[in-house]
Amino acid sequence: MFVLAELGVVVVLFAILVGTSLRVLREYERAVVFMLGRFWKVKGPGLVILVPVVQQMVRVDLRTVVLDVPPQDVITRDNVSVKVNAVVYFRVVDPEKSIIQVVRFLEATSQLAQTTLRAVLGKHGLDELLAEREKLNLDIQKTLDLQTDAWGIKVSTVEIKAVDLNESMVRAIARQAEAERERRAKIIHAEGELQASEKLLQAAQMLSQSPQAMQLRYLQTLGNIASDKSNTIVFPIPMDLLASLRGKAQGGG
Repeated sequence: MFVLAELGVVVVLFAILVGTSLRVLREYERAVVFMLGRFWKVKGPGLVILVPVVQQMVRVDLRTVVLDVPPQDVITRDNVSVKVNAVVYFRVVDPEKSIIQVVRFLEATSQLAQTTLRAVLGKHGLDELLAEREKLNLDIQKTLDLQTDAWGIKVSTVEIKAVDLNESMVRAIARQAEAERERRAKIIHAEGELQASEKLLQAAQMLSQSPQAMQLRYLQTLGNIASDKSNTIVFPIPMDLLASLRGKAQGGG
């Protein structure tokens, strides 16, 4: 009986030993293994065998992490206060660095993303912030990626989600947009007047070079005026036209 009890204890201890020495890692996981406190190697995926007590491991997920950056108060280059929030996509590319070089890399990346967002956007004006988001996204991504490289983290994408303005600034932007539309309308109207005056000048030059064309144009204008029978119209007759008619009459007599 005593032998059976000892055998049972041995079996239990062996099962515990096997349980603590075997690990199964998924395809997207890696194990950073330490031997007596010193880094040994990165293992996985699949079955990982550890020497109990001597070796310990830390799991690292290699999938892309979606990090939501909370709204940040940003002062733009032209001294406008806005609230900006963004989303950052990153993943671990070097498990060893992500465990050894930084404590809680997820929290560290989140804090760094917030400060980088304020620093980069503060260098640009409000118009750029509203109109050039793709360029600003790329600037933030490059800055973040450069700083997280030492942690074994690759920042792949940064997207600015929303830019919130206070009501007074929204009204100011609306007034600016309305003034811009009025300015463009006046420019278009002035360009139309300029083109019309150029065409009139060309027509006047052509008519001045041909008296017959001038007379035909005069008669056409009289015909247009005569179509309106509701008014009495007094119009002058050019002397050259009377002289021409008088000459024809004398020649016929």
